[in-house]
Amino acid sequence: MAKKVAGERTHHGDTVVDEYAWLMNKDDPDTIVYLEAENAYTEKATAHLEELREAVFQEIKGRTLETDLSVPTRKGRWWYYSRTEEGKQYGIQCRVRAEGEDPPQMGEGGQLPGEQVTLDGNELAGDAEFFSMGTSSVSPDGRRLAFSTDFKGDERFTLRFKDLESGETLADAIPGVFYGGSWSADGSVFFYTVVDESWRPYRVFRHEIGTPADQDVLVFEESDERFWIGIGLTRSERFLVLSIGSKITGEVRLLDAADPLGEFQVVRPRREGVEYDVDHSGDRLLILHNDGAQNFELASAPVDDPGVWTPLIEHREDTRLVDVDAFDGHFVVAFRRDGLTGIRVVPDGDEAYEISFPEPIFTAVPAGNPEFRTNRLRLSYTSMVTPPSVYDYDLSSRELILLKRRPVLGGYDPSDYEQFREWATAEDGTRVPISIVMRKGTERPAPTLLYGYGSYEAAIDPGFSVPRLSLLDRGFVFAIAHIRGGGEMGRRWYDDGKMMAKKNTFTDFVACARHLKAAGWAGDVVARGGSAGGLLIGAVANIAPESFAGLVAEVPFVDALNTILDPSLPLTVIEWDEWGNPLHDKEAYHYIKSYSPYENVHDGLYPPVLALSSLNDTRVLYHEPTKWIARLRAEAGGGPFLLKTEMGAGHGGRSGRYDAWREEAFTLSWIIDQVRRKPE
Repeated sequence: MAKKVAGERTHHGDTVVDEYAWLMNKDDPDTIVYLEAENAYTEKATAHLEELREAVFQEIKGRTLETDLSVPTRKGRWWYYSRTEEGKQYGIQCRVRAEGEDPPQMGEGGQLPGEQVTLDGNELAGDAEFFSMGTSSVSPDGRRLAFSTDFKGDERFTLRFKDLESGETLADAIPGVFYGGSWSADGSVFFYTVVDESWRPYRVFRHEIGTPADQDVLVFEESDERFWIGIGLTRSERFLVLSIGSKITGEVRLLDAADPLGEFQVVRPRREGVEYDVDHSGDRLLILHNDGAQNFELASAPVDDPGVWTPLIEHREDTRLVDVDAFDGHFVVAFRRDGLTGIRVVPDGDEAYEISFPEPIFTAVPAGNPEFRTNRLRLSYTSMVTPPSVYDYDLSSRELILLKRRPVLGGYDPSDYEQFREWATAEDGTRVPISIVMRKGTERPAPTLLYGYGSYEAAIDPGFSVPRLSLLDRGFVFAIAHIRGGGEMGRRWYDDGKMMAKKNTFTDFVACARHLKAAGWAGDVVARGGSAGGLLIGAVANIAPESFAGLVAEVPFVDALNTILDPSLPLTVIEWDEWGNPLHDKEAYHYIKSYSPYENVHDGLYPPVLALSSLNDTRVLYHEPTKWIARLRAEAGGGPFLLKTEMGAGHGGRSGRYDAWREEAFTLSWIIDQVRRKPE
């Protein structure tokens, strides 16, 4: 391998030398050789875990009902659902004709009588090493299906259309599209988005079914590089909704869905720092916004004068309003309070109320409610001991009706496990919630896996996991650190863990690890996080390596400074509202440099590290963990430091479910190994 030249940059008077910059060249054969050599090294270093890996894989497989189906969802004259078949990697999308208001009986999980397969992921995937779908959208009249596929993992899809009455896939094919898209009211037109070179969805096109893709009409282009765009259809099917947003600012434009050739009209022009979303019901719009309301409030506006907002649910310091769903005769608000999710029902002309749930720690959100006129609300519910469950909430009787709880085979009994909520105290005195689950009778202190994320206001809510049982049944405690930068405790929680307060995310996580030990829950702690959560793992490796027995960083954002300095890389400009702009702001530059994992590797003793990456990842490029592991190996003590790169996948890793289970078994077996092996 030829000698590679280091990269060098100077910003704000500071020169940065990047001796591993050459690894950024994906097209260099030496880069591929390097990654394959790393994979071989990792395979050799973990060969002793082969038996354990196979055992964990069989446990995951053995607890999963491989032939199963989802609860059917009513839309128009059809019930829609998906199902899986034993031995097949991908789901199968289906529908049956609707008869009455109740979902069809699901039987033993196989085909339903009168089933029509709308899309079979296994047939589409064929023998491809990777397969993913970006959208699957049935037209309002139920006659056509828009679907898009990706065979590389780079999240650039080819859009196609299927006639559901004849079963024929139409000739229309549109490459290079983004996720999502929306039909016009009559199903004659489909709107879709495409990305620019930085993987930012910035254009909306209109495609008339049956016409060549090169005749598609550009209906909107967003020139501000901080903003993404998306397109959808209100539940009422009255309006197409064009959503435009940066990390801190939003704008919505509406178009009569019955007039797809018309012009989108602005609800209220964008204003820096003001975010809002829109839904429609009757002669009014519902506007969820943060104009003078940090935790958001809900307003209404006349359809014919959408810029005039009248408060419906006013701002509360203790409650973050997250989403609003409009129906005929009522609307539903999803919210967060005290680190937990909640649901409020607001009937027209009647008093609002909140739905109560039986467990102290849970996650409940509206899910699968495409019908505008309905007397039932479909909910998704889970906890750390309760498998994912689907409920219908009857708005007349106010009764929760359990439709299905995901089966867990092998004799799983929720009463064998227990969940807890703890609170750690951060360096500045802030109380940080921790969700904990363990098997009853586990001897404490116990080996503990601590998971964290802490960015983008994303909440890592308490939920169930089949693979996690392989840890709990081996005497592990599993914990989620609900650290600042996430959304668990409201918008202030997010604001206090971003930009120039980002280090709170990392110190909160360390405080959680130390609390678990001090309170007698944890012995050895292994930490795990992915993507922006991988930044978290890399940062805590530098600031508190002694607190962890091992670190798992999945598709980790560990080369933060170099990435955010380069506006040509995917998503960089958009990210400046999350992290700061080090290219033009000296203070932001030095702050990011002070915590960026790659920049702060030191010669101290580090715990063992496992970094997992994907060659075709668009969001966190493969070279970030590759460079990080190289620098750890060259400069740090301790370890070992392992890198495993999927050579044919993207940000989400391997695509088939059996492949994904094997990947998880690989990771879990490594975690188990860190606490059972002690250094000499």
